[in-house]
Amino acid sequence: MVRRIAVTGGGGQIAYSLLFRIASGELFGKEEPIALNILEVPTGVDGLKGVVMELEDCGFPHLKEVKIGSDPEEIFGDVDVAILVGSKPRGPGMERKDLLTDNGKIFVGQGKALNQAAKKDALVFVVGNPCNTNCLIAMHHAPDLPRENFHAMTRLDQNRARYQLAKKAGVPIDAVDNVVIWGNHSATQVPDFVNATIEGKKATTVISDRGWLEGEFVETVQKRGAQVINARGKSSAASAANAILDGVHSLYKEGPVFSSSICSNKNPYGISEGLVFSFPCRLKERGKVDIVEGFEIDPFLKEKLAATEKELLEERDAVKHLLS
Repeated sequence: MVRRIAVTGGGGQIAYSLLFRIASGELFGKEEPIALNILEVPTGVDGLKGVVMELEDCGFPHLKEVKIGSDPEEIFGDVDVAILVGSKPRGPGMERKDLLTDNGKIFVGQGKALNQAAKKDALVFVVGNPCNTNCLIAMHHAPDLPRENFHAMTRLDQNRARYQLAKKAGVPIDAVDNVVIWGNHSATQVPDFVNATIEGKKATTVISDRGWLEGEFVETVQKRGAQVINARGKSSAASAANAILDGVHSLYKEGPVFSSSICSNKNPYGISEGLVFSFPCRLKERGKVDIVEGFEIDPFLKEKLAATEKELLEERDAVKHLLS
């Protein structure tokens, strides 16, 4: 059986960093045959032909087919996994609500196309920003696909948070566990140090400087994307592609607790229903997760969770005309 994977925004930097790693077998293993369906806007399809040539020239033995195009329904045909990377970037003078509306329209169309053409158990992984609300819109317009199959990415934020804790503690990154992100993939996201562990001990015990944890640590993770843009003049690409691989891989292979933004209905933490909100998750079955219960919500986290929830409610309100 060939696993068919769709990637949107195929001509962009993230996709360029991602496609070759998927084709090499990093996502599903080097023995699993795959096909790539790559979506791009009509003006970008010719440029995408060069990417196809490069994929061919790599000679990946388990890449059985590459299809490109600008019609979402065609590209999403019979896909097992859809990684929605493409979205309109925020331009000068553009308000966040304008970005929400412009991208929301894209995800209305992609949700409808997924509903029409994708396999009914397809996994949908949204990366294009604002990814939480874009995911909510796509999910709304794909009612024939299970809600629990929709995810928006906060894995890059989790990876950033984990690195910062490891750096501060002076330990290898694999000594840091139970690091999760709550809420929105935005500057209100909540990197959780309260429940994190370092070499099996509570992170707050290993790093006793609570002021650093509540201040510099949280702010660094929240603003890391902007710092990358300021330094290189472009948004994160290779690290985003790496996080996509991590995030999707966690939805197929059992492992430690991880962060993913999912439908908030019936969550155990009192977050409003009808949002796509990042929670601590554990794999239940292929593509589906359980929210991990029992995480400590101290007064600091409670305040921050309320702020990110409020932002997501405001985003949902801004696109309510697209959710009718």
